Amino acid sequence: MMEAKRFAAGPPQGETAPSGGSDPRKRWSVGATYRGRFAPSPTGPLHAGSLVAALASWLDARAQGGAWLVRIEDVDTPRCLPGMDEIILQQLARCGLVSDEPVLRQSQRGEAYRQALDRLIDQGNAYPCGCSRKDIEASLQAQGSARERHHIAVYPGTCRPANGGLQGKPARAWRFQLPDDAAVRWTDRRLGPQAQNVATEVGDFILHRADGLWAYQLAVVVDDAAQGITHVVRGADLADNTARQILLQRALGLPAPAWLHTPLVLGANGEKLSKQNGASPLDLTDPLQALNSAAQALGLMRQTGGLAQALAAWVIAWRQAWPA
Repeated sequence: MMEAKRFAAGPPQGETAPSGGSDPRKRWSVGATYRGRFAPSPTGPLHAGSLVAALASWLDARAQGGAWLVRIEDVDTPRCLPGMDEIILQQLARCGLVSDEPVLRQSQRGEAYRQALDRLIDQGNAYPCGCSRKDIEASLQAQGSARERHHIAVYPGTCRPANGGLQGKPARAWRFQLPDDAAVRWTDRRLGPQAQNVATEVGDFILHRADGLWAYQLAVVVDDAAQGITHVVRGADLADNTARQILLQRALGLPAPAWLHTPLVLGANGEKLSKQNGASPLDLTDPLQALNSAAQALGLMRQTGGLAQALAAWVIAWRQAWPA
């Protein structure tokens, strides 16, 4: 078992941009309570859908007079491409979207994740699991509840301490042990009241993977707390993660941010535009046109003045409808 360590989640120190001036990128005050972020994975260059999420998070931070941070979510190292983090930062900079503080990289945050896991273990909120994917599928089939295609396999709790634990199997991963009441309710600023029973829709989920890598759910919760993130603005495809992250925040005694999930950009096949379905890299030969397209996807009027007009439109059309 891992050595127990105390969990610390103080915001890192970093440089900040000056406030004031006519440039909308500087319209925030040092020490503002609003702290937002854009957190791309360097598995490929940004595409049109990525820019929509980046622009939305930037606009919301500026509209609230807050700070906007960029975090490189490269915790899944086998899928990350060398140098892609710098390419993504260059793409953002071409559009005038620059982090207000030094960029955080998850690949350098392993100790923070280990401390969080140790705390969960000490509290009885995490346990080792020896199940392979094949084991889980077999258990579900035996129960007559095989996983549907494209759906998460609901972990049946095979290795839960109350069910006998590992029973001689070697530990492969660590899982979060859901509380007795795993029904989570929250309010999304765009989608409205939301609810998910994590026990019936996901089950005890992975915190530390069998391949030795840290799971996204744990990493994002630890990093949001460490960076003092108060508002999460991201694509609607990530809304399903919210309940799991709220449960982890509760278990670790961390505050939950406000949530806003933006509309998705769809590909020609009607599915979410993504690197997995062949989305083309963002064309930045004309950054203003790229920003205009992203603003349109967000439901803003077509812009001709870049970030300044997009910010004004956000304040009028979105901030009033989706208050922070």
